[in-house]
Amino acid sequence: MNDPQSYAGQQVVVIGLARSGVEAAKALHRLGAIVTVNDLKPREQSPEAAELEALNIEVICGGHPEGLIHEGLALLVKNPGIPYTAPPIRQALELGVEVITEVELAYRLTDIPMIGITGSNGKTTTTTWVGKMLESSHLHPIVGGNIGIPLCQAVAEADPAVEHIIVAELSSFQLKGTQDFNPRIACLLNVAETHLDYHGTMDDYVESKRKIFANQGEQDTAVLNWDDSYCRSIIPYLRAGRIVPFSIYEELGSAIANATQFSEQPLAAALYVSPSYIEDVEDELERSIMYHDEHGEVEILPVSQVGIPGRYNIANALAACAISIAAGCKPAELSQSLQSFRGVEHRLEYVRQHEGVEYYNNSKATNTKATLTALSAFQDRDIVLIGGGLDRGSDYMDLLPALQSQVKALVLLGQTRHKLAQVAQQAGITQIAVIEETDNTVQAIAEAVQAAGQFAASGDIVLLSPACASWDMFSSYEVRGEQFKDAVQAL
Repeated sequence: MNDPQSYAGQQVVVIGLARSGVEAAKALHRLGAIVTVNDLKPREQSPEAAELEALNIEVICGGHPEGLIHEGLALLVKNPGIPYTAPPIRQALELGVEVITEVELAYRLTDIPMIGITGSNGKTTTTTWVGKMLESSHLHPIVGGNIGIPLCQAVAEADPAVEHIIVAELSSFQLKGTQDFNPRIACLLNVAETHLDYHGTMDDYVESKRKIFANQGEQDTAVLNWDDSYCRSIIPYLRAGRIVPFSIYEELGSAIANATQFSEQPLAAALYVSPSYIEDVEDELERSIMYHDEHGEVEILPVSQVGIPGRYNIANALAACAISIAAGCKPAELSQSLQSFRGVEHRLEYVRQHEGVEYYNNSKATNTKATLTALSAFQDRDIVLIGGGLDRGSDYMDLLPALQSQVKALVLLGQTRHKLAQVAQQAGITQIAVIEETDNTVQAIAEAVQAAGQFAASGDIVLLSPACASWDMFSSYEVRGEQFKDAVQAL
């Protein structure tokens, strides 16, 4: 933790009036900094401004005025989504002004231990699950970051009489703007090609993710997905004192028992499925979630009793268990949370059954890997897939095998609708409905749901899993998911 008093009297600019910007501005103002908040949106579209102005914090809306960025600035805190090519960010960097995100600021203002969870897919599910597990073990978690509340708010609202632990979902956007940030427990779930419109290159994206481990040391724990080639490749370079992998495809007990060396430290513990998903077993009831450390192997729960479907959610469950045990939970305490957790809204969320067809909302699937993992949850069912959205330049050919083997029909909308239709045709799918462009998103989603229902037969799955971001039509994936659910309920 930096000395919070070092910000007193310093000139600071906060770019972006979203929740994280508001909380960063308030935190710095409380410390005596001279804060100016700036947003491109006009004042009438910035309701958050009034809250800050009531505290005598200067707010400038409608553009970036000349003189906003100058050599006298001590710090610039940027909204994570604002690109580094934005004029005020670029100017600050050219002048040598430190540029960070709100996550970094929050870390500097507290000594509350933090858990950081990142990855291309599964962050929200895993972060929420860890919060539930820690609550069940009476460890007083505060869940925030990319979900829930901004970390500056979490720090401000923490009860000083309680030994809290902050559980933070972290995006690549947030991590790119960190420097000293060091979570006591850091987890990388997986890496997939996404957000290249922001990062520019895959190298920049993965380096941003990797920053979650950058400052760890002997007292810290790194949790990684053994089944992800990138995660596994960085194990030799980690400096954390404890390295805990998880796997659904490899039983890692022998690696722990033999103290396999991947860096200066051996693997400290592992979470895995036994028998693994590589092995054929006649009955899913035979598989169990296992924990292995220097004391031996412990069964946590049969896989069949985990509360949410999908093989990838078993991987999320393993990650959540690994993190929670590292935070102080006992393996035996985790089974109830594993069974009772029913997932997170917009992430393989069951909506209803209608005329024998089950409808699932997976609007959070904003890239192809997320859609592929959702499809894998229903390997023995025929699927009518609703997809499409913002065009970020992908050719979507990585969907081809799953479309050929699992999808009976597609309903497509958004900028990528015709591109995805071409991939579907290559997959041999003949039942394709394309919803034409309209400003009425409620009508578009209703048409998509109705078309999907016409393709589906009793026993099928209708799955909204777009493989694309929502911003071409919707203000957020949450709005897209809500409108989908409303349309399904209206059937």
